[in-house]
Amino acid sequence: MLLTIRHRTSYRYARPVWLQPHRMMLCPRGQHDLRLLATELRCVPPATIDWTQDVFGNLIATASFAEATQTLTIDSRMEVEHSATAWPVFTIAPSAHQFPFAYSEEEIADLGGMRVPHYPQAADRVGAWAGQFRGTAPTDTLTLLKTINTAIATSLAYRVREEEGTQSPDETLDQGSGSCRDFATLFIEAVRHLGFGAHAVSGYLQPDSPGDQHGTTHAWAEVYLPCAGWIPFDPTHGRMGGAGLIPVAVAGNIARIHPVRGSYLGAPEDFLDMQVEVTVEAGSAPAGAFDASPR
Repeated sequence: MLLTIRHRTSYRYARPVWLQPHRMMLCPRGQHDLRLLATELRCVPPATIDWTQDVFGNLIATASFAEATQTLTIDSRMEVEHSATAWPVFTIAPSAHQFPFAYSEEEIADLGGMRVPHYPQAADRVGAWAGQFRGTAPTDTLTLLKTINTAIATSLAYRVREEEGTQSPDETLDQGSGSCRDFATLFIEAVRHLGFGAHAVSGYLQPDSPGDQHGTTHAWAEVYLPCAGWIPFDPTHGRMGGAGLIPVAVAGNIARIHPVRGSYLGAPEDFLDMQVEVTVEAGSAPAGAFDASPR
């Protein structure tokens, strides 16, 4: 399926401010079921944009500005071909069919911090919560992960949180609610307590209805299983697999993969507001609507 994605971030300030470099992670990751066909990134006021990749292979655009301004608009438009199936079949190594299993020495070294819980203060709470799903006898690995994923979707209430930051996983459990980034963080921390390698993913959510253009930024998780590789789990919706998910960036935690991050020289009260608009539309953009992809 061809999809056109538009992501516009707008800032307003009370008086002209000098913008510091802004780091943007907006360009979808190419993979076997997602192909980036075209992309265009524009800033107002104009900016010099440098493209780099981080240690995870995420494509990063850094915008540098030469003039003071009272407004900043970052407008990103992308065209992708998305072919992820709604009913994926994962070829998992026989040695990992049953949980618990052991990663190889090479996998342990490569996964590194992706297997280590990042919230030591929540270890007892989250470890006990995750432990209830494992049982006392070996169980099917994929079934275990799907059960944890579904438990978050069905036992916790989703709510939109406008404030920045991510709740700690014990806060999400205690409050019984959270945003997509909070649910992803809880899932990642829970499976890490069971020994899995997992990381956070940010990107876009494809609308369920073919005629709906409404889209949103979204956060979910991926778990590494031998031979199968990184498998997506979306605890907000209780889904497994990449259908409907358009990944942009991955990292050990959500805090490292904000779509836009930057600052300005001025007083705190100079900042008035920020607005984010996202549309995800089936089909191609008009001819000439995109510049060439960054190289």
